[in-house]
Amino acid sequence: MVTKKELEDESKKFSKQLLGKTIVSKTGKRFGEVGDLIFETKSGELIHIVVNNPSTYTEKLELEKDKQDRMLIPFSAVIAMGDFMVIAEEDII
Repeated sequence: MVTKKELEDESKKFSKQLLGKTIVSKTGKRFGEVGDLIFETKSGELIHIVVNNPSTYTEKLELEKDKQDRMLIPFSAVIAMGDFMVIAEEDII
C-alpha cells in the first residue's frame, strides 16, 4: 500500500522534472519554458503552467496572467510531456 506521504513525494519529483522544460506547440512554435506550476491545493489538480522566458510570439498572444504579471497556459492544453512540454495552441488562443 502506498502512503499519502509517498504520493506527495512522487508528485513533487514529477513537478520538479517539469520545471525548465521548453514549451512548444504541436506545430513546433516555441512558447517559453516552464517556470512554475499552479495547482488546486485541495485536489492537487494542475491548473496552470507559468511561462518563463516567453518568446516574442508568446508575448503577442493575449494569454491570462497572474498577479505578478506572469503569462499562464492552462494545464488542460498540455497534450504531451517528454523532452518538451507540448501544448495544443488552439486550446489557449
